[in-house]
Amino acid sequence: MTTSDELPIKSNSDVVLVRQHVRTAAVDVGLSLVDQTKVVTAASELARNALVYAGGGQVRIEIVNNGIRKGLRLAFSDTGPGIPDIPQALTDGWTTGGGLGLGLSGSRRLVDEFDLQSAPGEGTLITVTKWAR
Repeated sequence: MTTSDELPIKSNSDVVLVRQHVRTAAVDVGLSLVDQTKVVTAASELARNALVYAGGGQVRIEIVNNGIRKGLRLAFSDTGPGIPDIPQALTDGWTTGGGLGLGLSGSRRLVDEFDLQSAPGEGTLITVTKWAR
Protein backbone atom coordinates (compact mmCIF):
# COMPACT_ATOMS: atom_id res chain seq x y z
CA MET A 1 0.00 0.00 0.00
CA THR A 2 1.28 3.42 -0.96
CA THR A 3 -0.50 6.73 -0.64
CA SER A 4 1.26 9.82 -1.97
CA ASP A 5 0.92 13.56 -2.34
CA GLU A 6 3.13 16.02 -4.24
CA LEU A 7 3.66 19.62 -3.20
CA PRO A 8 5.63 22.43 -4.85
CA ILE A 9 8.32 24.31 -2.92
CA LYS A 10 8.46 27.80 -4.39
CA SER A 11 8.10 30.12 -1.38
CA ASN A 12 8.39 30.29 2.39
CA SER A 13 4.65 29.63 2.66
CA ASP A 14 5.18 26.39 0.71
CA VAL A 15 7.75 25.31 3.32
CA VAL A 16 5.07 25.83 5.98
CA LEU A 17 2.57 23.78 3.92
CA VAL A 18 5.13 20.98 3.55
CA ARG A 19 5.55 20.87 7.33
CA GLN A 20 1.78 20.76 7.84
CA HIS A 21 1.27 17.96 5.30
CA VAL A 22 4.17 15.95 6.72
CA ARG A 23 2.79 16.33 10.27
CA THR A 24 -0.66 15.09 9.13
CA ALA A 25 0.88 12.13 7.29
CA ALA A 26 3.09 11.29 10.29
CA VAL A 27 0.00 11.15 12.52
CA ASP A 28 -1.80 8.97 9.94
CA VAL A 29 1.15 6.55 9.89
CA GLY A 30 1.11 6.29 13.68
CA LEU A 31 4.48 7.85 14.42
CA SER A 32 5.10 8.76 18.06
CA LEU A 33 5.09 12.46 18.95
CA VAL A 34 8.90 12.42 19.12
CA ASP A 35 9.18 10.77 15.69
CA GLN A 36 6.58 13.18 14.27
CA THR A 37 8.73 16.08 15.45
CA LYS A 38 11.88 14.50 13.99
CA VAL A 39 10.40 13.92 10.53
CA VAL A 40 8.72 17.34 10.43
CA THR A 41 12.02 18.99 11.39
CA ALA A 42 13.88 17.05 8.68
CA ALA A 43 11.19 17.95 6.13
CA SER A 44 11.39 21.62 7.07
CA GLU A 45 15.19 21.66 6.67
CA LEU A 46 15.13 19.84 3.34
CA ALA A 47 12.31 21.98 1.93
CA ARG A 48 14.13 25.15 2.98
CA ASN A 49 17.35 23.86 1.38
CA ALA A 50 15.50 23.26 -1.91
CA LEU A 51 14.14 26.81 -1.76
CA VAL A 52 17.37 28.56 -0.72
CA TYR A 53 19.97 26.61 -2.73
CA ALA A 54 17.98 25.52 -5.79
CA GLY A 55 15.36 28.26 -6.06
CA GLY A 56 12.61 25.73 -5.31
CA GLY A 57 11.61 22.19 -6.08
CA GLN A 58 8.97 19.73 -4.99
CA VAL A 59 8.34 17.03 -2.43
CA ARG A 60 6.50 13.74 -2.75
CA ILE A 61 5.02 12.61 0.57
CA GLU A 62 4.28 8.88 0.63
CA ILE A 63 2.79 6.59 3.24
CA VAL A 64 4.52 3.26 2.69
CA ASN A 65 4.14 -0.22 4.12
CA ASN A 66 6.90 -2.84 3.97
CA GLY A 67 4.62 -5.66 5.15
CA ILE A 68 5.82 -5.33 8.74
CA ARG A 69 5.24 -1.68 9.54
CA LYS A 70 4.07 1.59 8.08
CA GLY A 71 6.33 4.50 7.37
CA LEU A 72 6.56 7.93 5.86
CA ARG A 73 8.80 8.49 2.82
CA LEU A 74 9.63 11.99 1.60
CA ALA A 75 11.36 12.64 -1.73
CA PHE A 76 12.65 16.19 -2.22
CA SER A 77 13.72 17.00 -5.77
CA ASP A 78 14.99 20.11 -7.52
CA THR A 79 16.67 21.11 -10.74
CA GLY A 80 19.13 23.47 -9.06
CA PRO A 81 22.91 23.59 -9.38
CA GLY A 82 23.44 20.25 -7.60
CA ILE A 83 25.89 19.39 -4.84
CA PRO A 84 29.49 19.05 -6.07
CA ASP A 85 30.88 17.31 -2.97
CA ILE A 86 28.26 15.19 -1.19
CA PRO A 87 30.52 13.91 1.65
CA GLN A 88 31.52 17.49 2.44
CA ALA A 89 27.87 18.66 2.28
CA LEU A 90 26.97 15.98 4.84
CA THR A 91 29.69 17.15 7.26
CA ASP A 92 28.41 18.92 10.38
CA GLY A 93 29.23 22.60 10.26
CA TRP A 94 29.92 22.84 6.53
CA THR A 95 27.76 25.40 4.76
CA THR A 96 27.71 27.52 1.65
CA GLY A 97 24.83 29.62 2.91
CA GLY A 98 25.94 31.16 6.18
CA GLY A 99 23.79 28.90 8.38
CA LEU A 100 24.93 26.47 11.03
CA GLY A 101 25.72 23.76 8.50
CA LEU A 102 23.42 21.22 10.16
CA GLY A 103 20.61 20.98 7.58
CA LEU A 104 21.67 17.88 5.64
CA SER A 105 23.63 16.14 8.38
CA GLY A 106 20.98 16.95 10.98
CA SER A 107 18.20 15.74 8.71
CA ARG A 108 20.08 12.49 8.13
CA ARG A 109 20.24 11.87 11.90
CA LEU A 110 16.50 12.53 12.36
CA VAL A 111 15.27 9.82 9.97
CA ASP A 112 15.71 6.05 9.61
CA GLU A 113 16.75 6.05 5.95
CA PHE A 114 18.50 8.84 4.04
CA ASP A 115 19.55 8.82 0.38
CA LEU A 116 21.08 11.80 -1.43
CA GLN A 117 21.66 11.81 -5.18
CA SER A 118 23.12 14.92 -6.79
CA ALA A 119 25.58 16.09 -9.38
CA PRO A 120 26.66 19.55 -10.49
CA GLY A 121 24.20 20.93 -13.04
CA GLU A 122 21.76 18.04 -12.56
CA GLY A 123 19.81 19.00 -9.45
CA THR A 124 19.31 17.00 -6.29
CA LEU A 125 17.06 14.19 -5.07
CA ILE A 126 16.94 13.48 -1.33
CA THR A 127 14.76 10.63 -0.14
CA VAL A 128 14.15 10.06 3.57
CA THR A 129 12.03 7.50 5.40
CA LYS A 130 10.82 7.37 9.00
CA TRP A 131 9.28 4.05 10.15
CA ALA A 132 6.63 3.67 12.82
CA ARG A 133 7.96 1.73 15.83
